[in-house]
Amino acid sequence: MKVVEAICGRRSVKHFDPNHRLSQEEVTRLLSTVILSPTAFNIQNWRFVVVQDPALRQEIRKVAWNQAQVTDASLLVILCADLRAWEKDPARYWRNAEQPVRDFLLPAIKAYYDGKPDVQRDEAMRSCGLAGMALMLAAKEMGYDSCPMDGFDYAAVGRLINLPPDHIISFMVAIGKGIKPAWPRGGQLPLTEVMITDRF
Repeated sequence: MKVVEAICGRRSVKHFDPNHRLSQEEVTRLLSTVILSPTAFNIQNWRFVVVQDPALRQEIRKVAWNQAQVTDASLLVILCADLRAWEKDPARYWRNAEQPVRDFLLPAIKAYYDGKPDVQRDEAMRSCGLAGMALMLAAKEMGYDSCPMDGFDYAAVGRLINLPPDHIISFMVAIGKGIKPAWPRGGQLPLTEVMITDRF
């Protein structure tokens, strides 16, 4: 499948075959692709909570407006980010780089994030957004449908998954075999309204 086909074909599917599960090999292949998503300074701050426990899925569904895709999808991935990834042994993010590159980047990482909680949070959301789209497109290429979700109680889900205090949830994605098509597209705004050349 071509990338453009995956982008055009990806839709937010709400109804999944509850009897289908991805194999562990498929999950590994999918997530191994997703971790190639870009992050600023290569800090790889995303963390992917793959919820496999059916009882935990039921608990999450209760705090997610009872949306069926939480329990019925083959895979539920909660995209989180470590807000402090930038300071947790940052040399490992550039271990394969030449020394002059490391000498430049490691102090730059600290200068960019240290004491800037808004920057840390913004970067978490950007990183998870990029990874989430990669996740959905890779799933589409593998023949699966997906649904990005933010309709849930973030604090409650955080408690259910034991989210560390220095982490944040961005959104979650349900993936599986769709059994009903997505709603028709609501209507895209014209390109002339959303594309600005040079200045507003």
